[in-house]
Amino acid sequence: MTRKTLQGLHPDSYQHPFDRKALAALQKMPGLPLLLKKINEYGIDRLLRLQKLGNEFRVNPRNFPKLHNPLVETCQILDEPVPDLYLYRGTGHISTYTIGVEKPLIGVNLETLEWLEAEELLFVFGHEIARIKGKYLTYQQLAVVMPLLKNVISSTTLGFGGLAVNGIEIALYNWIMMAKLTADRAGLLACQDIDIAIASLMKLGGLPSEYLTPEVIEDFTQQAREFQFQELEGLDQVTKIFSFMEYQIPWHVMRASELLKWVETSAYTQLMESDPAQPPPQETEQPENVQDWDFLGNW
Repeated sequence: MTRKTLQGLHPDSYQHPFDRKALAALQKMPGLPLLLKKINEYGIDRLLRLQKLGNEFRVNPRNFPKLHNPLVETCQILDEPVPDLYLYRGTGHISTYTIGVEKPLIGVNLETLEWLEAEELLFVFGHEIARIKGKYLTYQQLAVVMPLLKNVISSTTLGFGGLAVNGIEIALYNWIMMAKLTADRAGLLACQDIDIAIASLMKLGGLPSEYLTPEVIEDFTQQAREFQFQELEGLDQVTKIFSFMEYQIPWHVMRASELLKWVETSAYTQLMESDPAQPPPQETEQPENVQDWDFLGNW
């Protein structure tokens, strides 16, 4: 399969509107600049990178070509420099990460290597490259160290700062979940096949290859089409908070649902047929005035 190279691809051209609104809401949270300042003061970016460099296997064309080659192809398609890639021990399910604001690197675990085919790796790597391309890593790393920062801020402000940080934490985790919807779109732009993207999401949800029969895939796709964010409208805010606080849960059905909508409304096809360097008009699934957009109430 010959895949289109998206020269000059701009992140705005595939950004999910839920991501856009959630990020804007997060950036307006009082106290966020203080947290970002603390991350810079503590050298968190360098520390996280050092932990990975000292603990994981660096991937190159000779030792793990099955991983290296799809990453290179993904970066060529999405028009992004190739970051360092590391392999770490298995965890029982597919797991990946991207860190490094100054010098990004991607990490994948052994299940990623063993469970995914080359085309599916394009989807997964596209998802991670979107974090780099969209300059999301500062906020992603904030989530990693949030428990520690909460204690520091709370102890230095007699508890009052802790209350503000709790609000930022909720907004942050909500945005991380919404940002996955954008990253999945980048994954599809990389693999350029919705069937590959759906199979990848099923494996990310914990289903090994031997169970991906045509019948299982068809039923999963139907389940994804039936999933609606509107079903959450009747839930109170506490329930919504708990639903996304565990932001590392794959939410693979929800993500497949949003990806299918993008394809079936022809927005994906229009992007593939247009100049990727020219951002299209923003989607309008959500109100345009971000001040009226409630990240707990409007999904």
